[in-house]
Amino acid sequence: MADIRITGRMVNFTRLTFDTNDHDVIRQQLTTMLNETSYQGALVVLDSTVEQELIALIQLLIDLDLQPMGVIDGVLGDQARAIQFPVLPADRPLQRIKPTQEQVVEKTANKPENQQSVTSSQPKTVSYASSYHDEILRTGQCIVQDHGDVIINAGINSGSEVIASGNIHIYGNVRGRVIAGAGGNTSARIFCHSLEAELVSIAGTYCVADDIPQNMIKKPVHIFLNDNQELEFKALEI
Repeated sequence: MADIRITGRMVNFTRLTFDTNDHDVIRQQLTTMLNETSYQGALVVLDSTVEQELIALIQLLIDLDLQPMGVIDGVLGDQARAIQFPVLPADRPLQRIKPTQEQVVEKTANKPENQQSVTSSQPKTVSYASSYHDEILRTGQCIVQDHGDVIINAGINSGSEVIASGNIHIYGNVRGRVIAGAGGNTSARIFCHSLEAELVSIAGTYCVADDIPQNMIKKPVHIFLNDNQELEFKALEI
């Protein structure tokens, strides 16, 4: 029996692009962002538009409970190679567009029952958003919602991408990549009117076009993770 096994599972990386080398500013901004999202412990790939000390940046991110896994080739490439840190080839990033509308609801998080009351502490406010887009998402475009759901009232073309920490609803043909539950939300779901996707993923568990059940192609479909954390496809009655 072989001592090495190869299995398939997509790992969600978060790409961090830095336009400053002031690590105090980076720490402050990331701390604020992490308090508002569920990205603690997330795997991150680093990119930078300015020169900066890579080792210090990596340590800063580790201190914030992030897991640096590599850098995008460019400003940080030579430093990464010098310390044998992974270097990923530069790519042509998708154009991130703004949704037609966005609704944000702020809620006060409940304090755990076993947490002692501290008079000086303030209740934590959590923001949950819904992004709504009423146009076709074209090749090379992406919509990202880090704090909630995405609803698209048209289709998405091949070469486009929709990413949400929550659920994704697409009332049209789905030909691009659909990634729900980004950040590890295993209860997230995908709903679409006609499934022809290049890739679908929930909380890192993914399925590419060739592996999507044939009886679900071009059908209204509901996708979720079952009790075994496997993607399950169910036809929708419309």
